[in-house]
Amino acid sequence: MKIWVPSEAAADVLSDLPDVECVVYDGRGPAPAGADEVEVWIPPLITVEGTAELLGRMSSLRLLQTVTAGVEPYRPHLPEGVTLCNARGVHDAGTAEWAVGAMIAVLREFPGFVRAQEQGEWTYRHTGVLADSTVLIVGYGSIGEALERRLAGFEVEVVRVARTARAGVHGQDELPALLPRADVVVLLVPATPDTAGLVDAAFLGAMKDGALLVNAARGGVVDTGALVAELEKGRILAALDVTDPEPLPPGHPLWTAPGVFLTPHVAGSTPASGRRTLRLLRSQLLRYLAGEPLKNVITGSY
Repeated sequence: MKIWVPSEAAADVLSDLPDVECVVYDGRGPAPAGADEVEVWIPPLITVEGTAELLGRMSSLRLLQTVTAGVEPYRPHLPEGVTLCNARGVHDAGTAEWAVGAMIAVLREFPGFVRAQEQGEWTYRHTGVLADSTVLIVGYGSIGEALERRLAGFEVEVVRVARTARAGVHGQDELPALLPRADVVVLLVPATPDTAGLVDAAFLGAMKDGALLVNAARGGVVDTGALVAELEKGRILAALDVTDPEPLPPGHPLWTAPGVFLTPHVAGSTPASGRRTLRLLRSQLLRYLAGEPLKNVITGSY
């Protein structure tokens, strides 16, 4: 059985599995020969250019296992009969940790103090604080649960929102009533047709003055033009690990918009995520070889 893996580390963790041939393809350069013989493909973290065309040539493909929670680059092009699984859970710790760090960095004005330090300036002032805030988590899945656990010691009220309501979790249709009371709004929704542009002018306009928007989801969830307009008014703040477009090009107004803190899509890029990814890959391949049910199978909406 031929498997394409994204790294030597992935190949190593699967190397002792019986009758398995691992070919490393990290997405850089042309794809290896023999795409039509690949039964399992584990794509790299960064989407391979020409993914649709490549999937069209993978006539033997039976399992596509991503190393990301998001699967939007693959779903529209998946050949019939191929099982699609994501990496739900492996990036929870890193992404949740980034979200907490981003909240504190913005509210306590760390970026401004770093700039003052570079200039040798002592700029004493009062800042915002996370304590006593209402934190609205939009997209309450495994990462949202991990974020809530990390917020437990910060003396905040957590309000949970998912696509559909369930016990203790509001439905997405309740957002217009929930947004005006939130001090921090954290986006953790997957990229789907339903969430594209979810955070539009009306959504942002419903946020209270001085509220903080934290995007650890996907850039396309937010209407960038509407966000820039609100930032330039100085009405809200933002912490963004993802943008639309991405990478953010030089000269884009988001770079210089007031009240925004930017990181280059690094929330889940941690050693913890790497270790957990390798454990998932090995566990998943053992299940696949044994004919057992796979984890994280994507069916319908997710």
